Amino acid sequence: MTDLTAIKAEARKAAFARRKQAHEAAGPGAAGHLSQVLAGHRGVPLSGYMAIRTEIDPLPVMEEAAAHGPVGVPVIQGKGLPLKFSWWEPGCALKEGPFGAMIPEADDFLEPEILIVPLVAFDRNGGRLGYGGGFYDRTLELLRSKRPTLAIGFAYAAQEAENLPLEPTDQPLDMIVTESGVLSFSDH
Repeated sequence: MTDLTAIKAEARKAAFARRKQAHEAAGPGAAGHLSQVLAGHRGVPLSGYMAIRTEIDPLPVMEEAAAHGPVGVPVIQGKGLPLKFSWWEPGCALKEGPFGAMIPEADDFLEPEILIVPLVAFDRNGGRLGYGGGFYDRTLELLRSKRPTLAIGFAYAAQEAENLPLEPTDQPLDMIVTESGVLSFSDH
């Protein structure tokens, strides 16, 4: 195990503990700021995610967005591969995907231009610490090579951290939305 791998593991452990506390304390309406941000992008292909464990839940915003345009959820294709995004609609039939996240039963893929990205920790520069598989980093790199792609980290404010152990391959977020507000990074 490299030093950076160990440092990232420790950073994840601490962040998971902070996220768990924030999740337990959160009330309804945590997605309000995200709804406001996305209101200016109605109809643009969007990817959300089906929350697992203590992730902040974007489902109310995904339901809102689905009334205006296509919404997808990430589907893991395999280790080392970018994500694909399966078309999701409120009430569609779901099945369990890798790591326990629910995905649509039918494979009907779309290419999002806006991604709501789950995370373990974030910093004030748009840095993101994920689960360690690199799926979103590979996916964002691929999508951004084709067209402008907006990556919005969605998290509890308590998931903010300083000095995240980041690597050159880590894709920056354009914005972070929490229950407390919005951080935007125009320099990416």
